[in-house]
Amino acid sequence: MTRRVRRRTCREKAKGVDEVVGEGRALRGSSHVGSAGAEGWEDAAAAEVDWTALPDDALLQLFARLNYRDRASMAAACRAWRALGSSPCLWSALDLRAHRCDPEVASSLASRCGSLRRLRLRGHEAAEAVPGLRARGLREVVADGCRGLTDATLAVLAARHEDLESLQIGPDPLERISSDALRHVALCCSHLRRLRLSGLREADADAVGALARYCPFLEDVAFLDCGAVDEAALAGIHTLRFLSVAGCRNLKWATASAFWAQLPSLIAIDVSRTDVSPSAVSRLISHSKTLKLICTLNCISVEEELSHNPAAFSNSKGKLVLTITSHIFKSIVSLFPGVDVKEHGVFNQCNWRHKDKIVGDIMSWLEWILSQSLLRIAESNPHGMHDFWLQQGTALLLSLLKSSQEDVQERAATALATFVVIDDESATVDPARSETVMQNGGIRMLLDLARCSRESAQSEAAKAIANLSVNANVAKAVADEGGITILTNLAKSMNRLVAEEAAGGLWNLSVGDDHKASIAASGGIKALVDLIFRWPAGTDGVLERAAGALANLAADDKCSLEVAKAGGVHALVTLARLCKLEGVLEQAARALANLAVHGDNNDNNAAVGQEAGALESLVQLTSSQNEGVRQEAAGALWNLSFDDRNREAIAAAGGVEALVSLVQECLNASEGLQERAAGALWGLSVSEANSIAIGQGGGVAPLLMLARSEVEDVHETAAGALWNLAFYSGNALRIVEEGGVPVLVNICSSSGSKMARFMSALALAYMFDGRMDEVALVGTSSDSSSKSVSVEGARRIALKHIETFVLSFSDPHMFSMAAASSTPAALCQVAEAVFIHEAGHLRCSGAEIGRFVAMLRNPSPILRACAAFALLQFTIPGGRHAVHHAGLLQKAGAGRVLRAAAAATTASIEAKIFARIVLRNLEHHQSGTST
Repeated sequence: MTRRVRRRTCREKAKGVDEVVGEGRALRGSSHVGSAGAEGWEDAAAAEVDWTALPDDALLQLFARLNYRDRASMAAACRAWRALGSSPCLWSALDLRAHRCDPEVASSLASRCGSLRRLRLRGHEAAEAVPGLRARGLREVVADGCRGLTDATLAVLAARHEDLESLQIGPDPLERISSDALRHVALCCSHLRRLRLSGLREADADAVGALARYCPFLEDVAFLDCGAVDEAALAGIHTLRFLSVAGCRNLKWATASAFWAQLPSLIAIDVSRTDVSPSAVSRLISHSKTLKLICTLNCISVEEELSHNPAAFSNSKGKLVLTITSHIFKSIVSLFPGVDVKEHGVFNQCNWRHKDKIVGDIMSWLEWILSQSLLRIAESNPHGMHDFWLQQGTALLLSLLKSSQEDVQERAATALATFVVIDDESATVDPARSETVMQNGGIRMLLDLARCSRESAQSEAAKAIANLSVNANVAKAVADEGGITILTNLAKSMNRLVAEEAAGGLWNLSVGDDHKASIAASGGIKALVDLIFRWPAGTDGVLERAAGALANLAADDKCSLEVAKAGGVHALVTLARLCKLEGVLEQAARALANLAVHGDNNDNNAAVGQEAGALESLVQLTSSQNEGVRQEAAGALWNLSFDDRNREAIAAAGGVEALVSLVQECLNASEGLQERAAGALWGLSVSEANSIAIGQGGGVAPLLMLARSEVEDVHETAAGALWNLAFYSGNALRIVEEGGVPVLVNICSSSGSKMARFMSALALAYMFDGRMDEVALVGTSSDSSSKSVSVEGARRIALKHIETFVLSFSDPHMFSMAAASSTPAALCQVAEAVFIHEAGHLRCSGAEIGRFVAMLRNPSPILRACAAFALLQFTIPGGRHAVHHAGLLQKAGAGRVLRAAAAATTASIEAKIFARIVLRNLEHHQSGTST
């Protein structure tokens, strides 16, 4: 049987000493000039910080870097810290996106939110809980994931917070929000300056008119991906400076351009991802007196016009038109007349913060607009964008990654995670795009963002690193930059989203052998195991990624021991037993399969089998509705069946019946499932009781069907199972009666796998060495005479192809030299030429070895040659189980029989040479044992 593997630094300061630890090295340096001496270093390292003695300003800075949950925990330490933790300056802004926010949580926070001005949240449930914060002075609300938000919730939020100046909800479409809610916002929030909403069904004339009448300060409006927007009504908002209708597909552009050109304060407009016409763009350029910027990214009509007429908008009267085909960085530089700005530094605030307020406002708006549009384009992945991403899209996203606007940073990271993926189902990334990110310094930028104190930024940066790391070259760069340590630390986060994305990064980095040891050295294995215990069964994302990473790591012998040491066996079995999520179950089963795959020096195989409920759960998973789960469960049972105790325990748990049923049902399934199902039966059939049960339970026919497969891995494992089954006469006769002889003959003569040909020859030899004859006379049908004739005909065909198989390893010249020579070198040369390396993984029982020894006395010279050939394979020095087989041969007294076979005058030259080689092998093992 064969086994298959499925598949930077932290700084710590103490009295002027910085300790930098990374990649297995520790570098120390002092912030003081001169040397401190050995005693000085020891004193500094041993010094303890008196946290209670820190000044209030320092403690407030520390509090400010914590999320609200950790801040509350820290404030509970003492009375003084409780007072500091409630300081209004700490509660002017609150980000609840990464945490559950319901009425109970809102009520618990309410006493601290009197000074709350900025609030970020996720989900319509959180939006419903906002009034419970009692933050009447709230100025800004930014919400995402609010697809389920209703008119009533939005109306209440607006009514309770009349001082709102900025309201942003998206990017999920607000499918349940109507113009009625928009009117409520206008009526209640007269101080509104910025309104950005995504996916509205409609913004009718009455609602937009209400905004114009009741919101006299409104200067920034974005209706993104909305179903319908009244173009004429927008022209009534005379204070409007910035307008975005990106993604809106039902606009009347002649009307829109005519009305919007009359807006007296309009500075910039975004019509990206729309069907805007070139004539409408030209009309805005010609008629608007205040407009400075028009953003038209991914507008098909505009791009087609430019392809035919590159100078279409050249007479722009000082107005900047941004398109996919334009040089965006160079175009933006024109916003800074008289200022020396390098193209790729245009988003650096130092270049424009103090130059011109209007330019500053435009740049802040443009960053937000570009991050929105680039993310949407990355998500839809339209045709023809590849060159744009390589030439300037990547550089744009990396520039936005350094924005001072937190949501722009995070959206840029999300876009980097998205645009490299070209097939989400197969986790395929575009190599050119991912390596462009790396070549432009994106890996270091993302890792720096992942180390910031904002958990929302950590999760998006980790997601981008994870996706980029699918590319092996990028994965190496991530590891070289200390990314493994960063991801390991993030995997320990109490924020589920952060931990989930970090686990995904470790999952991708653990593919292959390059980074497994580094992940283990960084503590990644323990962090991944802890994740499984930390989060409840419903969090499928984090559990699937953690189990997937552990599955990859378990494929390495040393790492698999670390997984077991960290409690991974118990964690993975717990998932297999209790989790109901198919993706999690598939990865947990794959991890258990890989834990069980290693050699005799690794006792994980037995450990998995001894874990309560492990085998029963895997047997049950073979009947899952999900093919991937069935496949990995069968693979795990295959590997686990190498242990004698596991093999019998699997059978006791109903494994024989379950796997026979699986192999019957998988005939039209994937090749991977077919291989593992046949392999699991191969492993179980080592046992006599299991082998007989498989035959009696209907396992022969479907295995023969799989043996007909043209896929080598499938028919090889099926041949292995049939070889084990054929050892018992009743099964051998069933194979004959089910038409198995032609199937095995075909494998024996034509398979590209030497192992498949070898095992099919051995199966045929078992079937026709004479033991089946007595059973065949009785048969399994009423017509015993016809069966007898059928068996005799099958015997002749089988023996003919066994002989052909053995002779295929014969070189007449080499064999003649070996026969004439008595030197070990000649035999060694033959042995090396005929050895099938995969056969070194096969382990035979004493009964099987005894049968081959008996076959050496068989009247048929063909079977004698086949037996000698098989024993040669099983005893070759260096073979995995060669010593075991040599010991069984010695116990069986095979030396005398082998010498007789080597000297037999009726034997073929091949049989004689093979027998001599087996004798030499036995002498080698015997001398090795004695020494």
